[in-house]
Amino acid sequence: MSELRPENWVDNYTDYLYSLAFLKTSSREEAEDLVQDTFLSAFRGREGFRGDSSEKTWLTSILKHKLVDYYRKKNAEQPLTDYIQATASSFQETVFDESNFGRFKTLIKPNYFSKSGEDFLLGEEFRKILDDCILKMPAKLRSVFMAKYIQDEESDHICKEHGITSSNYWVVIHRSKILLRACLEKQGFMGTT
Repeated sequence: MSELRPENWVDNYTDYLYSLAFLKTSSREEAEDLVQDTFLSAFRGREGFRGDSSEKTWLTSILKHKLVDYYRKKNAEQPLTDYIQATASSFQETVFDESNFGRFKTLIKPNYFSKSGEDFLLGEEFRKILDDCILKMPAKLRSVFMAKYIQDEESDHICKEHGITSSNYWVVIHRSKILLRACLEKQGFMGTT
């Protein structure tokens, strides 16, 4: 059973929680505020800690809830479904070549990592570029992408938390993957096959 040690939280978990918050918000100030709110909420709620998980997992869970609240407030003006509809044509024009039967533009090829791609995934240089590419995604796409691929949340939970339908969820995931692939290709990490 895990035990809480609030006196060590700042030293042990600030960098990890800040990285996660920054990837989700792209704002240093917002990330710092969210981490502070996480520590404050955790300290206030420490009596409710049952010890079923590690301190880090518990604090990460609190931060995830803070991030959901952050996006709910931030995105109250424009739901994700409106964003998808508003950007559909510009996304199509940017990624697909209509004169070539709607295929990917030549700079955006539907390639996948080869078996040697594992070396890239393990490399620090690749990780930095991957983080940069994720940060370049529009915030509305990035939050869903991060929930699925970084936080490993279930699609039903993501749809509920972001107030989107299953079909909108898959549109967001598809667009996010295309943007990520295009960014990685520009950095030279995905070869042609």
